[in-house]
Amino acid sequence: MRHTCVKFKFQILILFGLLVQSCVSVLGPEASLFKNAAWDSREVAPGVFWKYHHFDSLFNGRQSITVFDIDLDRVRVRVDHLDSGFFRVSERAREAGAVAAVNGSFFNTRRGGSVVFFQKDGMVLDSSKNDPGAFRDNAGFAIDRSGKVSIIQRKPQGWSIVEDFSTVLSSGPLLIYDAERISQRNDKFNTNRHPRTAVGLSKKGHLIAVVVDGRSPEAYGMTTEELATVMQVLGCTDAMNLDGGGSSTAWVAGQPHGGVVNYPSDNKRFDHGGERAVANCILFLLKERN
Repeated sequence: MRHTCVKFKFQILILFGLLVQSCVSVLGPEASLFKNAAWDSREVAPGVFWKYHHFDSLFNGRQSITVFDIDLDRVRVRVDHLDSGFFRVSERAREAGAVAAVNGSFFNTRRGGSVVFFQKDGMVLDSSKNDPGAFRDNAGFAIDRSGKVSIIQRKPQGWSIVEDFSTVLSSGPLLIYDAERISQRNDKFNTNRHPRTAVGLSKKGHLIAVVVDGRSPEAYGMTTEELATVMQVLGCTDAMNLDGGGSSTAWVAGQPHGGVVNYPSDNKRFDHGGERAVANCILFLLKERN
């Protein structure tokens, strides 16, 4: 059994390397740095791989990157939220029995609750930022009634109830759609480097979640264009930005520091203690086997 497990992990690392290798010629030196990085990679639960690397120089700066590779045939995805008030991703994920989790989309920092379009169980819970011209909510993290996950694009007229999905959590900007990079608006939100959280879907039916640390000499953070490059190198055909800054959090069950495995910036230190309370998060839970 031990030999089989080691062989399987070795095969996963080979596939990860081949995936990145195929992007090198297209995306240049940053993709090559990904290929050659000594990623710390482990399977933390069936179908859930956690990868981490601290780059001395990526996009001309130090970068601290956490990646979750989620096999959606073995893992179900859930969006948890509060209409008002706040919770820590680590607390909510542990209570829910999740194996991994990341923070969600933008929220009201005074009272909680979403400040972008949010549909849950087929009902619109919040649409207070439903501006067709806004770029921070031009994408939707969507889950249908069977549990299938999609990344959808906001319609030109703005968000309204999406009949094909039970859950739609809007965010943005949209980074990649139908395997095409999306041109990013020349706005400080996009062009300044910040901690970032993003989710994407690969051709093989995997969900890729990325948390980029920032606001530290040890982790510079990224622009949305740089983040799109990362998602493209990781094989995403669709990808979107989520809430970032002090909200960016990656959590894994059973790990030290309450399960927080990235370096959240809300305490202005490069450690695991700077987790910010948020109003929504994305949870990864193992599917029950019949």
